[in-house]
Amino acid sequence: MSDPDALRARFVRTLRAARGAADGSDPVPYADNLLARWQEPQRRYHTLTHLAAVLDHIDVLEAYAADPDVVRLAAWFHDAVYLPERSENEERSARLAERALPEAGVSAEKTAEVARLVRLTVTHDPADDDSNGQVLCDADLAILAAPPSAYAAYTAAVREEYHFVPSDVFREARADILRRLLDRPRLFRTPHGTRAWEATARYNLRAELDLLTR
Repeated sequence: MSDPDALRARFVRTLRAARGAADGSDPVPYADNLLARWQEPQRRYHTLTHLAAVLDHIDVLEAYAADPDVVRLAAWFHDAVYLPERSENEERSARLAERALPEAGVSAEKTAEVARLVRLTVTHDPADDDSNGQVLCDADLAILAAPPSAYAAYTAAVREEYHFVPSDVFREARADILRRLLDRPRLFRTPHGTRAWEATARYNLRAELDLLTR
C-alpha cells in the first residue's frame, strides 16, 4: 500500500522498534521528510509505490534478516536521494541516513548498518553471510519477478525516469544491465527469493533483452 498515511505509520513503528528504549525525537517529521523525497516530480519508478513494494517484500523475507527493522530503515533511505542524471544517489542517501538517524535516537551501530545497506544497493551483491543485505537486495530486486503487465509497467517507468537519454543510448545501456544481471549465478540470495522469484525474473529479463536487441 503506497498511501502516505499508512507509510508514515509504518515508518513510525519501524523507527521506534529500531531505537528500542532509547529516547529520540518525534518520528513523524522524519517520516514526512522521507515521504516528500519519495514523491519528488522527477521520479517515475522510484516512487512511494516502489518503497511500499520493497517494504512489503521485506515483510515476506524478514525471518532471514538478522535485524529486520534495520533493513526496513535501509529501505526507507535507499533511494531517498534520487536524481536520475546523477550517479552518487546511493552515497548521498547513505549520508542522509547517517545524519538523520542519530538525531532520531537510533544507535551508532544501527545507523552504520543502515548506511552500509544503502550503499550495498549500488551492486545488489551481498556476501553469503550478510543476511540483512540479502533481504534488502532481494526485496529491492523482487520487481524483476513481477507478472508480465507489472513488469512492463516497471520498464516503462524506468524509461520515463531517463527520458532525457536518447533512445539508442538508453537501449544499449539497459541491455548491458540486463546481460550483467543474467550473467550472475543467482539474482536472489534468500531461500524464498531463489525459490519463488529466480525463474520468473530470468524469464522477464531475457524477454526484455530480446525486445531491446531486435
